[in-house]
Order: sequence, then C-alpha cells, then structure tokens
Amino acid sequence: MGSESVAGRTVAVFGAYGHTGRFVVAELLERGFVPVLSGRDAGKLAEFAASRPELSGLDVRPATVDDPASLDRALAGAAAVVNAAGPFASTAAPVIEAALRARIPYVDVAAEIEANVDTFARFAEPARAAGTVVVPAMAFFGGLGDLLVTAAMGDWTTADEAHVAYGLSSWHPTAGTRTAGAVSRERRDGKHVRFTGGRLQYRDEAPSGTEKWSFPEPLGISPVIGDFTMADVVTVPSHLAIPEVRTYMAATAARDLASSDTPAPAAVDERGRSAQTFLVDVVLRSGGEERRAVASGQDIYAVSAPLAVEAVDRVLTGRTRTVGVASAGALFDAPDFLNALSAHVSVELP
Repeated sequence: MGSESVAGRTVAVFGAYGHTGRFVVAELLERGFVPVLSGRDAGKLAEFAASRPELSGLDVRPATVDDPASLDRALAGAAAVVNAAGPFASTAAPVIEAALRARIPYVDVAAEIEANVDTFARFAEPARAAGTVVVPAMAFFGGLGDLLVTAAMGDWTTADEAHVAYGLSSWHPTAGTRTAGAVSRERRDGKHVRFTGGRLQYRDEAPSGTEKWSFPEPLGISPVIGDFTMADVVTVPSHLAIPEVRTYMAATAARDLASSDTPAPAAVDERGRSAQTFLVDVVLRSGGEERRAVASGQDIYAVSAPLAVEAVDRVLTGRTRTVGVASAGALFDAPDFLNALSAHVSVELP
C-alpha cells in the first residue's frame, strides 16, 4: 500500500483506550483502516497499544483538549477523526476545532443531549464554510434511531409523531456513561428534557413514569419508562419535520442504569461484547397512518463502532448528501446504511 493510500485510510481515534474506543479501533482494523491511537491519558494509551499484537506499530499520540497543538499533532496526516472520549461536553468542541483546522471530517459517539445541541449550534457555519462534515451522535443512541426514523419516513415529508422505544435486556453502564450522565444532569440543573411542540423543553416535573410498550416478538408487551429522553430528540428534528419526538427505555435497563451497584459491562465473546441484547422499535404517526422500523442486536457499546466506522467510510468515499454538521439520517441514504450493518444489526423496515 503506497503512502498516499495509507494516508487516505488513516483515522485518528480520540479516546482509543476507552470502552467504546476499543471497539472503534477493532472495527477500523477489520475494515482495512489504519487507526492512530490518541487520548488524554498517555499511560492508558501506551498500555492499550501494548495489549494486543494487531496494535503494535500503530501511531500513539497522546493529546489533551486544553492543548490545541497536541490535538493538531494527533490529527496530522489523518483522513478523518472519530471522537470516542466523553464527556463530550468537554471534548467535542476542541476536537471538532482541530478537525476543522486539519480540514478533515469529524465523527463522534456522543449520547449527551446538550453536547449534541452545542455541536449543531456552534459548528454548523464553520463546518459548512470549511466544506467538511461533522457528524455528532453517530452511535447507538442518536445515530441508529435517526437512521430508523429516516428510513421509516420513506416518502413522507412530515410526520406528527416519532416514538423510539429501547428494549434493552439490561444496561451495565461504563464509567464514561456514568460521568456523561452526571455532566448532563448538572448542565440541565436536574430538569427533565422533552422534544415537544417542535422544540426542546426543560421542565421541573418528573417523567411520566412506567407505561407499557408493545415491542415486536420475542420481547412483546413490556414496561418502559416514558420520557426517558435520549439523543434522538436532537438528531431526528435536526432534519425532519416532526414536532413530537419521544424516546422510551425498558424499565429493567433504566433501573440498572440508576443503580450505583450495577457493574460495568463484561465480555462474553471473542469480540469483547457483553451479553446485553437490544431491540429498537420506531413508530411514526401521520394523520391516521402509522409506519414502523425495528432493529435488534447485541451490546449497545459494541454496535456503536460499526455505526461510526461505516459513517467514516461513506464520508471518505463521497457517499454523502450534504456538508456541515449533519446527523446520520440527513447525511446518508438511511435504508442503504442500515443494510450495510447487517453483520451487526438485524433491521426490519416498512
């Protein structure tokens, strides 16, 4: 492989040694990319680089978000960057700014609602002016739901409501998930967020509590927490005319997340995935009509890697629909993208 083709396949991963970052690095290698390992903790980065034979020889470039020059060095010669380091309230803006200086596309796996709102608001014009692409929430939360909603829309130009129900068998949160959740709660001052009436609204009252959701089999009718608001309330309305976007979480998974005693994910297969399974059920309503899309698979953290890497591949090969800050559904052919994930996610579209 010549030096030019190597450069074209080189992807910097910020937060490479983190739980999701490790899946991203493995997916990049599997698909013939050359990862550059970067992150804030030089010791953890070195330890990760030495942990597996396939990582030997890869560039290791520590960088911190308060040192722009270190980020520039981390991204030097890369064709794209994937940011897998939360909390994204701290990391997204500095890494996006570095990507814009390098004029390369940026993809992140942020599930933090406020961080994603910030990315759209702050970087829409700079990214468009640079002629490059910034893709926030290109992960299980935010990205997958957006692709499913977009695919289900089909020939509809508007819908009255979009509902995204997450049927997780369990939720063993990573330390990063717990930190990101704490940051988000602090940023919204303990208020609860909903997307209703065409805008995000922050309210003091508690979510609506437990209700029943009729998932497809084998899950069937199951208790969910209503108004368990996830990043889909940012990604979906960013490009689709749907004034009501609601997300729901399986009650058992919500309890796991809420408990400080729930351990981190444990690997059960050679790919490092946990035993967690998921079913994402999307229901759109317009007038008296209803459309549905469903996705199922294993391990929400692991599946974020093929979502992010497929996005990188499509951006680098020009299979995109716009420039600037864009969610998955706005940027890509949603049904085609979902079909490309068939090794990782089973999808049923209308």
